[in-house]
Amino acid sequence: MDIRRIDETISVAPQLSVDDITEAAKLGFRTLVANRPDGEEAGQPAMADIEAAARENGMEWVYLPVESGNILDNDVDRFDAMIREAEKPVLAFCRSGTRCTVLWALSSARYKPAQDIVSKARNAGYDIGGLAPRMAEQAQKKS
Repeated sequence: MDIRRIDETISVAPQLSVDDITEAAKLGFRTLVANRPDGEEAGQPAMADIEAAARENGMEWVYLPVESGNILDNDVDRFDAMIREAEKPVLAFCRSGTRCTVLWALSSARYKPAQDIVSKARNAGYDIGGLAPRMAEQAQKKS
């Protein structure tokens, strides 16, 4: 399991297995978020199995599937609402962790300076510098 901490509220990870969920709960994660569509790739664990493991381990489960390379503003809106309301800390996963990081970055741009967001993502191993124009757009949507 390759968990990468972005900040005190959220960490991201590549695809988790059912067995990883128990360990994630032991690490203190309270909410598990899946940003990967079920069946996106052959051999991927079924989201229903991961959801069951999350619930068995006392974690909240959120399924917000997003198509890789096609993150829409509506996806950012849903992620933003989720992250504000979720019991923290949150562990979000997708195929590589990038989708989760992009969703976090775009929603965070509504509240935080872009340079801080880029730095936190870089520290977690994700280069999101190319998102600057979209982060500037999201900054206009402060709620």
